[in-house]
Amino acid sequence: MNDSIPVLTIDGPSGAGKGTISRLAASRLGWHYLDSGALYRAVGVAASWADLDVSDPAALVRCTFDTDIGFRETGQGLRVIVDGVDATDELRLETTGALASAIAAIPEVRSALKERQRAFRQAPGLVADGRDMGTVIFPDAPFKVFLTASAEERADRRYKQLKDKGVSVTIDGLLREILARDARDAQRTVAPLRPAPDAVLIDSTGLSIDQVVAQVLALLPSPAA
Repeated sequence: MNDSIPVLTIDGPSGAGKGTISRLAASRLGWHYLDSGALYRAVGVAASWADLDVSDPAALVRCTFDTDIGFRETGQGLRVIVDGVDATDELRLETTGALASAIAAIPEVRSALKERQRAFRQAPGLVADGRDMGTVIFPDAPFKVFLTASAEERADRRYKQLKDKGVSVTIDGLLREILARDARDAQRTVAPLRPAPDAVLIDSTGLSIDQVVAQVLALLPSPAA
């Protein structure tokens, strides 16, 4: 790992807008982008395709090493390719998110994915979004953000996203799922969701995407921002 290559980590709970903000920041900086959550979701999809027992750590670790995961930028946004198949839409399902959260709580799987994530650190820089980017994967990153928003706002954002795709959901149901995932992510014994001691907390509740991106980029030296 090249420690001289700058990294901006953006951690936070589900629905805080990490993906959108991270991709925009990476684009404006001209840096690489790592969606760590997509890696866990991809492993979850591959495990589902193989009908693996998600309570079997050894099987999941084998799946982690054996699964080919790639990212492809297209006119429709970032696509995630799992074993040669475009699995982007399946990765976005709520059931896949819940499966990824459960898999992410398994220490052996997290360990198997650690170096895979660190390999994304390439010049001229990297923007990495997830839940433990600043605490575990890139603890030496010079720029760290913990992005959050109220559970109610996160549920409302997710509701609008899914309704636009024709998915039938309820605000109350999504809010329950978000609160349950927050608790699961915060209470897991390995890499629990928490801000790095040197992370800057940004609450995106009530803010526009551009306002949040501006706050994030303001943390970097002006020539880069």
